[in-house]
Amino acid sequence: MSWCEILPWIRDIVSHFWYCAKQASSVEEFKLKWHAVIHHVRNQHTWATGSCKHEPLGDGTQDKTWIEQGSAAHQALVAIVLDKRWLKNVKKFINFRTTSDLENFQNHILMYAGKRYSYNAVVYRTRTLLAAIDYNCHNHRLPSRNRDGHKIRYYNKRSKFWSVYTLKGKKDYSYRPDDPRHLGVLAPVQPPPTKELVSHFCIYFQTTEINT
Repeated sequence: MSWCEILPWIRDIVSHFWYCAKQASSVEEFKLKWHAVIHHVRNQHTWATGSCKHEPLGDGTQDKTWIEQGSAAHQALVAIVLDKRWLKNVKKFINFRTTSDLENFQNHILMYAGKRYSYNAVVYRTRTLLAAIDYNCHNHRLPSRNRDGHKIRYYNKRSKFWSVYTLKGKKDYSYRPDDPRHLGVLAPVQPPPTKELVSHFCIYFQTTEINT
């Protein structure tokens, strides 16, 4: 049996497993998503019980050789994917928790408060709040697309692999002042002039002294 046909697909198969574990809310849903891999690797993206969730693959977007149906490599992959003994342990994975979102936010803070610089408490807190506002406002922006309308994906030059994650669109920094989810500890209105504030407090204290 030759494993050469499977080797280029191993990274994608592992990524698909964790995608299924994250997206599925039940064992049956996991199986439906997980079984897609035995169809995708042979260039079949629609079948009787489902279809792939990725966008249509254009010419030149696939750099790996498709696995032929019925070949020794495909039979070995099917045996692993449909293994009943292994599938009994799936319920341990479908409710897994990942720290990737927290790690992404921590890395985002470094853009505003790098470790190579020193800040006092006020400056560091302000920079962290700015990082939080930037992260919350742009975390759910739509994916970036090329001229053909396909999503743009990351390519790692070191590993020479395409990532399953898509490149998000550019930030527009159009923060909505009326959206309470984006305000945080910031006031929803512009501060009045200092002279006006001083005058207001002077009147307040004078009134308080008269009443007492």
